[in-house]
Amino acid sequence: MQKMRLNAVIMVILAAFGGMMVACQTKQQTEEIVVSDEMFEGDEHNAVTSLDFMGTYEGVLPCADCEGIQTVIELGVGNSYVKKVTYLGKENSEVIETQGTFSWNDEGNTITLDSEPAPNQYFVGENVLFHLDMDGNRITGDLADKYRLNKK
Repeated sequence: MQKMRLNAVIMVILAAFGGMMVACQTKQQTEEIVVSDEMFEGDEHNAVTSLDFMGTYEGVLPCADCEGIQTVIELGVGNSYVKKVTYLGKENSEVIETQGTFSWNDEGNTITLDSEPAPNQYFVGENVLFHLDMDGNRITGDLADKYRLNKK
C-alpha cells in the first residue's frame, strides 16, 4: 500500500512538473510585415547620396593634336567646380581655368559642368570621374580607360 501511495505521489509530482513545463513555454507569434514603396522613397543609393564625390580629380585625357590634356577638376560645396586644363606638348601651353556650378542628372550618377561647352558630362564613380561623349555615354573602345580622372 505504501508503494502505491509513493507511486501516486510521484505521478502527481510528475504531472505537476509537466504542467509547469507546458505553461512556461513561450508561444511564438507571427507578425505580418507589409513593405510598401513609400518606405523607400528618398532612400535611393546613387553617387549623390552614397559616395564622397567632393574633392579633386585629375588625369590626362586623349587629345587629337597634342600629347594629352592634363585635366584637374575640383568639385566643391554648393555644386561648385573649378576645372584646370593644360594641353601637353603644345608651344606656349598655359593652364586654362574655368569655374562654375555643376548639376546632377535625375539618376544621380552623372554631373554636367554647366559653364562648359560639350562634352561637359562626367559619370561619377567611387573615387573616379569618367568623361562622357557628346551624347552623355561612356566612351568605349581601345582608349576607354584613358577617359577617367582619379580622385587625389
